[in-house]
Amino acid sequence: MKFMKLGSRPDTFYTTEAVRSVSTEVSSDLIIQIKGYRYLLHKFPLFSKCLRLQRLCSESSNSSPQQLIQLPDFPGGVEAFEICAKFCYGITITLSSFNIVSARCAAEYLQMTEEVEKGNLICKLDCFLNYCILRGWKDSLLTLQSTRSLPLWSEELGITSRCIDAIALKTQAHPSRLNWLHSTSRGRDDASLCNGTESQRHRTASKGWWAEDIAELGIDLYWRTVVAIKAGGRIPAYLIGEALKIYASRWLPNICKDVNGNKHSGNDQGSEATSDITSKHRLILESIVSLLPMEKGSVSCGFLLKLLKAGDILGASYSSKIELARRVGLQLEEANVSDLLIPSLSYTNETAYDVDIVLSILEQFMQGQSPPTSPPRAKTSFEKRRRSRSAEHIDYEFQESRRSSSASHSSKLKVAKLVDEYLQQIARDANLALSKVIALAEAIPDFARIDHDDLYRAIDIYLKSHPELSKSERKKLCRVLDCKKLSMEACMHAAQNDLLPLRVVVQVLFFEHARAAVAGGQVTDLPSNIKALFVNHGDDTSRIQQQLGSKGTGPADDEWSTASGLKSPKSKLSTLRMKLAEEDNDIDDNGHVRTSKLKGVFSIPSRPKRMLSKLWPSNRSASERH
Repeated sequence: MKFMKLGSRPDTFYTTEAVRSVSTEVSSDLIIQIKGYRYLLHKFPLFSKCLRLQRLCSESSNSSPQQLIQLPDFPGGVEAFEICAKFCYGITITLSSFNIVSARCAAEYLQMTEEVEKGNLICKLDCFLNYCILRGWKDSLLTLQSTRSLPLWSEELGITSRCIDAIALKTQAHPSRLNWLHSTSRGRDDASLCNGTESQRHRTASKGWWAEDIAELGIDLYWRTVVAIKAGGRIPAYLIGEALKIYASRWLPNICKDVNGNKHSGNDQGSEATSDITSKHRLILESIVSLLPMEKGSVSCGFLLKLLKAGDILGASYSSKIELARRVGLQLEEANVSDLLIPSLSYTNETAYDVDIVLSILEQFMQGQSPPTSPPRAKTSFEKRRRSRSAEHIDYEFQESRRSSSASHSSKLKVAKLVDEYLQQIARDANLALSKVIALAEAIPDFARIDHDDLYRAIDIYLKSHPELSKSERKKLCRVLDCKKLSMEACMHAAQNDLLPLRVVVQVLFFEHARAAVAGGQVTDLPSNIKALFVNHGDDTSRIQQQLGSKGTGPADDEWSTASGLKSPKSKLSTLRMKLAEEDNDIDDNGHVRTSKLKGVFSIPSRPKRMLSKLWPSNRSASERH
């Protein structure tokens, strides 16, 4: 840390109660009153350097031997005034990054300029600030932090902006070229940092060595500092993202726990203090959101979702939450299910998790995925002969766009898996509306779900947790399920699931046995309408055999992934017979009676026994048929 000493005389100031005096042989003829303190001083040494005191004294009508001057708005208080007064008396004063801001503001207030006397205090302080303080890393940070006590004066004198510019410039330099002296980082011992070289070596090895130090700044100064660093254009976006993550962990610790504990506290004694803390945290979070780099991947998706969760708790602005949802949507494939479980704190919404914000994220994800690029037109022979480097560059960009399109497709596959797992987590919520479950399931395009096992598991959990659902509501929910994309284990479970509509059970039985027949070679040719169904959904014999040979990997808590304890589908004949009459005349959502679509699509006879006999393989024994 840099120091500057001015003056050579010993300190002769002494205190008697609330009065400060100078020990001299000459009696005082000037009284300065500042915030309850009185200074018994002398006109000559003060007036020779302080133009403001000269003017105040000349404007005063007091003719007493000791003239009184009151300075109620003196910047920096009595400590800053004593620095200026001792300088006038020639008493030794020590200046550093801790007191230079208050001393500079006090000297400006007293108008201690070069016009009054050459080599006055303002000139000396400016030289020390520009050529010593702002050349050191820690001194610049400490000086910037001290401007918080006098923000208006510091802004007017340009101290704040000069400190910020100096800090931003140093972040772009190699750390080995900087003068560290001490570190302001948390959790480090100043003595060891001052005497040893391990800390400096550790800092040198880290590209974001400055992030922890500037994290000690208040949010207003931090925001301006990061803006200045980004304006320099030499710091990579991912380092800016790491710095923001460090700052968030420093100033927003356990925010979810703290605010949730006070959510229903009411108007108790601590409610006002809690409101102030919440407002402060909200300002910090919104400022961090505004500082996020525009580049995709500069911050992790998990960090963005934590900010979104904190923003939901703190009541952040709509624009901040939408921006976070947009950023999460751009890299949603990196998210985990636990990150998406954002608590719902709205008093109008009784669900445990905020499903609406997840729907917004999915919408942003789908909007952010670029459509496949159309192939380039064929080149003529003349264009081939005149092929230039620019043309090769265009082809290269086309190949890159093809790669990005395939990456977008793979992202949708990952997000589909993520959404199905998310549905399984929230399906147990008794207050979760059916419309939101359907909206989440339909937000994923059909091609992105290679199989529907996870989606079926989510539907099964929802049906068990919501036994009050009507018949039409259960049908509406199951319309999002594609039975042809269920594995063998899922089909065996669905065939015995009493919660599913009978239409779904019949579909499961039909497609599973049809695929098994084709895969086993028991049926060489299928009716044209069934072939069309397989073709429309991209099924072939090799894919069916692969599905039949694969083993289920579903969770074991519901035990639908294992075949143990499951009866053969034909054991449900009696149940199907009882329920089929109910399905013969299907009732839609508007209450109109309509003919079951299963009959029209699959040409199934009206009698249950004859219908189910067509579902079994054709080479069964006579005993099996009856």
